[in-house]
Amino acid sequence: MSENQIPVEIKKKKSTIREYAEAFFTALLIAFFLRTFVVEAFKIPSKSMVPTLLVGDHIFVNKFIYGLRIPFTKKWITHFQEPKRGEVVVFIYPRNESLDFIKRVVGLPGDKIQVEDQNLLINGEKINTYPVIISGVDTQDNRRLNIEKIEGPDFGNRFASLPYFTEWKEYRFFVEDLKETPHFIQRYHFGRHEQFSLTVPPGHFFVMGDNRDNSSDSREWGFVPMENLKGRAMFVWLSLDSDRGGVRWRRFGKWIE
Repeated sequence: MSENQIPVEIKKKKSTIREYAEAFFTALLIAFFLRTFVVEAFKIPSKSMVPTLLVGDHIFVNKFIYGLRIPFTKKWITHFQEPKRGEVVVFIYPRNESLDFIKRVVGLPGDKIQVEDQNLLINGEKINTYPVIISGVDTQDNRRLNIEKIEGPDFGNRFASLPYFTEWKEYRFFVEDLKETPHFIQRYHFGRHEQFSLTVPPGHFFVMGDNRDNSSDSREWGFVPMENLKGRAMFVWLSLDSDRGGVRWRRFGKWIE
């Protein structure tokens, strides 16, 4: 080598196996981060949230919205905000922490919740419910129920139809206007009648299922601690039809309200 020549360092090219391994573990780390702190997928296994959520719905849940917690614990690193009344949330079931439940937030800390017969009152104010009249199964799409009318305010196209499920004739349907968060609920024709009054303690929430006569919720087992919250339900990304079979294509991308 002459004195004017500069030695060139020759880098060995990574092997294909190493490149694939690095890409694989990077993808795993990203997936772990997203699932732990940002978004997680859940499957709806029960009828407690019908007609809002059906058995076979697969949903994404926003885990970032309420704050950050230490992975695999209930300890929060920081809080961003608390759930609002009417939001659909996923949480660790207080009586069996190996289970996750999904319900609608009805009572916030400090709220006085009353149920008189089938009327819900929050802080002494009755929550309006408007009967929904069903004309039958949609002849163009047998996975939907046609709404003839809603006996209440004009909600526009927001409540144009209901999803079909086998037992729909056993229920009465309503739009519940939960403090400016209107949504469907349903009750058996001969549903349960209740009478109670309670106050939500600090740091806790009172939750109920939209299938009001077929839901295990705060009426049965009590309040949900803030530390048990996992996140807010976002939208349906897959829906497998347990009633008619196949896929409920129209539910893809449906936002959960």
